[in-house]
Amino acid sequence: MRPIILQGHERPLTQIKYNHDGDLLFSCAKDKVINVWFSHNGERLGTYEGHTGAIWTCDISKNSALMVSGAADNTMRLWDVKTGKQLFKWEFPTAVKRVEFNEDDSRILAVTEQRMGFSGTVTVVRVPSFENDVAAETPLYVITTRESKATVAGWSYLSKYLITGHDDGSVSRYDAKTGDYLESKQVHNPGASITDLQFSVDRTYFVTACKDTTAKAIDVESFEVIKTYLTDTPLNTSSITPVQDFVVVGGGQEARDVTTTASRQGKFETRFYHAILEEELGRVKGHFGPINTIAVHPKGTGYASGGEDGYVRVHAFDKNYFDFKYTL
Repeated sequence: MRPIILQGHERPLTQIKYNHDGDLLFSCAKDKVINVWFSHNGERLGTYEGHTGAIWTCDISKNSALMVSGAADNTMRLWDVKTGKQLFKWEFPTAVKRVEFNEDDSRILAVTEQRMGFSGTVTVVRVPSFENDVAAETPLYVITTRESKATVAGWSYLSKYLITGHDDGSVSRYDAKTGDYLESKQVHNPGASITDLQFSVDRTYFVTACKDTTAKAIDVESFEVIKTYLTDTPLNTSSITPVQDFVVVGGGQEARDVTTTASRQGKFETRFYHAILEEELGRVKGHFGPINTIAVHPKGTGYASGGEDGYVRVHAFDKNYFDFKYTL
């Protein structure tokens, strides 16, 4: 798979996202800019400028009309995808680390950082009905995360639950309508931060990535760990492929740690695992630093990765990928 390399950022990538149809790819980075690209050829369509701090996260509505972003400038912003115009801004006391539209694009969740005496929260707001919809500034509810701050969050199927991943290796489940706490479970090593949480296509299960070098598939209803994927490097991101039964993970040792290890290798590779059998199937090299974010094309035709090196690498799966059959 020879990738298309996108060079539109001057700082490390933080999150990349395909739109619902998969024809557009959005990239966020610490350089305060969001870029949007044609996913099939890597042509850059434009940028969204307005944030004054590192941009940590973004998400796109199902009809690709709206994009929401969160940044270190303590704001979450809503954009018109087509024109690049900023439509709305929410302000918070600390940085916004993860945002996501719910299933019908009527609500947005925002995960805020625990810092400077402020508690970490998951805030849910209504998507504004018009540009100056002042009432949309008021949250529908605010979840103050319990013992450990939330690092990532997402909506389950039919927006029934709100799932959070925490910096102590636990996951929690809330009633998405009311914000009421339901339960928590320790799924990773205590004290190991969960760095990513992405759902399957039907949102009945999700996969986490963690600094303890493992990724876990967890069922939304039973809240049980159903699969574990073992690696030998801290993970920053994990995703699920919709065609083949694969889980894709990425990470790598931070640059400051590479020189202190015996191997002197950062292990900056995308790794593919069989989702059911938990076996590693292959690796894709290319990045010159830790892989911070991976997104799989919604139709399963390829994937993209964004790294600490500032590059996005877009891969289209070849015929061998679709013909692959795993035999015991």
